[in-house]
Amino acid sequence: MIEALGNYILPVIVGFTLIAFVAGYFYRKNIAEGKIASAEETANKIVEDAIKDADSQKKEMLFNAKEEAHNIRMEVEKENRERRNEIQRLERRLIQREESIDKRSEQIQGKEESITNKMNDLKNKEAELTSMIEKEVAELERISGLTFDEAKQILLNDVEKKIRRESALLMKQIESSAKEEADKKAKEILSYAIQKCAADHVAETTVSVVNLPNDEMKGRIIGREGRNIRTLETLTGIDLIIDDTPEAVILSGFDPIRREVARIALEKLIIDGRIHPARIEEMVDKAKKEVEQKIKEDGEQASFDTGIHGLHPEVIKLLGRLRFRTSYGQNVLKHSIEVAHLAGIMADEIGVNSKIAKRAGLLHDIGKAVDHEVEGPHIDIGVDILKKYKESPQVIHAVEAHHGDIEAKSIEAVLVQAADAISAARPGARRETLVSYIKRLEKLEEIANSFDGIEKTFAIQAGREVRIMVKPDKIDDIEMIHVAKEIAEKIQNEMDYPGQIKVNVIRETRTIEYAK
Repeated sequence: MIEALGNYILPVIVGFTLIAFVAGYFYRKNIAEGKIASAEETANKIVEDAIKDADSQKKEMLFNAKEEAHNIRMEVEKENRERRNEIQRLERRLIQREESIDKRSEQIQGKEESITNKMNDLKNKEAELTSMIEKEVAELERISGLTFDEAKQILLNDVEKKIRRESALLMKQIESSAKEEADKKAKEILSYAIQKCAADHVAETTVSVVNLPNDEMKGRIIGREGRNIRTLETLTGIDLIIDDTPEAVILSGFDPIRREVARIALEKLIIDGRIHPARIEEMVDKAKKEVEQKIKEDGEQASFDTGIHGLHPEVIKLLGRLRFRTSYGQNVLKHSIEVAHLAGIMADEIGVNSKIAKRAGLLHDIGKAVDHEVEGPHIDIGVDILKKYKESPQVIHAVEAHHGDIEAKSIEAVLVQAADAISAARPGARRETLVSYIKRLEKLEEIANSFDGIEKTFAIQAGREVRIMVKPDKIDDIEMIHVAKEIAEKIQNEMDYPGQIKVNVIRETRTIEYAK
């Protein structure tokens, strides 16, 4: 029964369900159609409102555009009026300026005519003046008996003489003032340098004396049949003079190094007492080594004494060799040390590089260490040596210019020249042969006498001054200045001399009358 009831209820439920679904479908359709209709109505209303708003905005925009156009048109018209006014004002100014220019043009034209008339008058007057000058010149030529060119030449000669006289006076005044100041300063510097570097000089000789303990030693030095003395002379190249001089042997030779080797060897032989050819040869070898060591020590001592460091070892050895070289009897190493001190002191006084001056002063005669072995003057040899051992260009230039072979281009080079002259010119520093001394005096007098108007010439004070007597009728007081200057220049160009030479020109006028 229950199963039958179930079979009955199921179709009923299905039927109600279908009815409810159909009813719900039609209900929702009616509701949807109502919403659609309502939405369409709302949309139509919105469209109508939008159309109304658009018309309103369109009218408003058209109104605004018309108003803006009106404002723009008004502004444009205003600008046009202002521009027209400005153009009218400029036109009036241009008209006024043209009128002013026309007036000025008329005035200028009038002035040009006036100037033209004046120029014509000036030309006429110039022609008249030229004619009058020509007449006056002709009259002056007739009166004076001279042509215009001759008179002009006379005037030019007079003017030239006056100018020459005035220039000579001015030159003398300037030179005297400058020379007084320069001489005063130079004397101060030189005297200060010389006082600080005073040195005693003993002329070097070409002989050395070896003292003997007794005269019997002379026979041992000579040896059997003279073999010992011949061996010693052959090995050293020095002549041994054994004469009646008591207890002394004289070594004679021009090479100081060989003479020193012979002296040391002979003294060692005398002390040792064993004198024979083999022993002599041994002692000579030892003496050579001692001399080489002494050369090195002398070079180092010279470097130390002058405060110059950084010299190449070979340069130091060459400096030491200068200890055994002489120049006119003056020891070259002592001379070089003195030049270094003098140049350094003067450099400090005038405020230039004293190290370069001192270094160049010490090395200026370095070429003399080997000038008897190498061809050429000692300056060229020294320059080559310094270049080889990388010395500074300033020092090389000072060495190259210290005898005036080339122009000194630095103050240090000039100081080395002066120091070299001072050291060589010290009293007793050098020996000079009588022949060269006389030749220098004769050359001085010859140069002075080569000028016109010279009456007598006297070289005095060992050639350090030349006094010249001029003819008073040919050379006046002003012309003397030029003569003295020209003679001094010729002496500088044609002569070599230490220090300086004073040119003293004297003009003397005498008037003689006799009372009868």
